[in-house]
Amino acid sequence: MTAFHSDLSDGAVVRSVLDGKEELYAVLVQRYQDALYRHAARMTGQPDEASDIVQASLVKGYENLEHCRDADRVGAWLFRINANQCKDYLKSRRRKDLRLEAATPLPSGDADPESMVERGQLRDVIQDALARLSDEEREAFTLKHVEGLSYQEMSELLEASVPALKMRVHRAREALQLLLEGYQ
Repeated sequence: MTAFHSDLSDGAVVRSVLDGKEELYAVLVQRYQDALYRHAARMTGQPDEASDIVQASLVKGYENLEHCRDADRVGAWLFRINANQCKDYLKSRRRKDLRLEAATPLPSGDADPESMVERGQLRDVIQDALARLSDEEREAFTLKHVEGLSYQEMSELLEASVPALKMRVHRAREALQLLLEGYQ
């Protein structure tokens, strides 16, 4: 059924769901669940927790769909819900074992065991350094340098000004440089 409705705009899907065609919410789930999961996995470092967060975000989005101010930008609205759910999780857990896992594969120029161990150690060092950033800095850094979003796209998703986001990314880079200084 969702493939049949894939040509509908986000706004049309939202209006249809609000008009009683609740089953069309599956179209929005299909469109956004992968991006929401990638963000949650990077923010939490926990694939299972990320799945739970995305599920909770999509349920919350469905339950509060009438509060979405701009139906054509429901994706950004769902992202904001997801980002807030991630922040709530991180506040409650304050984990220091953040993992990027497969989200940031390192180049594999040579497949010898020694270089694989070194890459694994480097990945662990980077993950530990990212875990030490504030939630806002980690979120801005991963959106900019892992997801490859522009500052304008980040601004729309995070409802923050471009200068504020540039500052967060700058501070994250500085902190990462300090944290990674001793690693060679």
